[in-house]
Amino acid sequence: MKAIVVTDEAAGAAGMTLEDRPEPKPAINDVLVRVHAAAYVPTEVGWPSTWVDRAGRDRRPAILGHDLAGVVTALGYGTTGLTVGQRVFGITDWHRDGTLAEYVAVESRNLAPLPGSVDFTVGASLPISGLTAWQGLFQHGRLEAGQTVLAHGAAGAVGTMVTQLAREAGAYVIGTGRAADRGKALDFGAHEFVDLENDDLADVGAVDLVFDVIGGTIQEASARLIRPGGTLVTVTGLGDVRPVDGRSVDFVVESVPSQLTELVQRVRDGRLRTNIDAVAPLEDAVAALNPTQRRNGKTVISVHS
Repeated sequence: MKAIVVTDEAAGAAGMTLEDRPEPKPAINDVLVRVHAAAYVPTEVGWPSTWVDRAGRDRRPAILGHDLAGVVTALGYGTTGLTVGQRVFGITDWHRDGTLAEYVAVESRNLAPLPGSVDFTVGASLPISGLTAWQGLFQHGRLEAGQTVLAHGAAGAVGTMVTQLAREAGAYVIGTGRAADRGKALDFGAHEFVDLENDDLADVGAVDLVFDVIGGTIQEASARLIRPGGTLVTVTGLGDVRPVDGRSVDFVVESVPSQLTELVQRVRDGRLRTNIDAVAPLEDAVAALNPTQRRNGKTVISVHS
């Protein structure tokens, strides 16, 4: 089968190649999925799990990608809950070969049914971004109606999800980004927008929840804005400055089928839009995943039509 692989850690994303790889076999509790669409997180080449398995053994050449939407073609021994021919979407394990391939073996517990009314491209753009937003807001951030959320990267793949879900939950959303991001952030539902290059973040005032996807000095400045009892949620690691009288949570997203179902139902109802910036076939994936211009949204790779 064809797959996008990396072998040289020092080369990073520039080291991607399209190669022939053996078709995977589903292990116990796995399903084999014929991938129709897949997506990739640009920081993957910097994750230790891309290069080694859970025992620390080198697993190169490693197949990239963890978002997927496709059709189950085979079941591993003992697998329950899914059937051959079923449309599914979700996230694959970080330490195993990924989804930028014609087939992927994945634990069935990481997948949820994909309704027939939802396109595979949309399905592949939803899991990591949607679950990151959901878990950050509701599991870790304990968001309540009437609270104020400061959503960094509000025009990006995660930020647009954060904005929509927080607003639906009854929160007031202040989005941030570059000046060129203003229109997109507001279109996805932010009540206000802060240009981080030209505006003073301190002027935002007190907020209940900060959703941070940037880190560094932006995270530190944001921590100072959190009201007593509020929460700083981040996916970048925690810096030296924390809320004086609040919580700080750094987390790694997990694939939770019940949450995937909640998200895809909102997509079906028109309450939630995914943020797709570009779509390319697997043959063009190397170029598509190494863009020459900045992108605000998911790049989805179409594998099987």
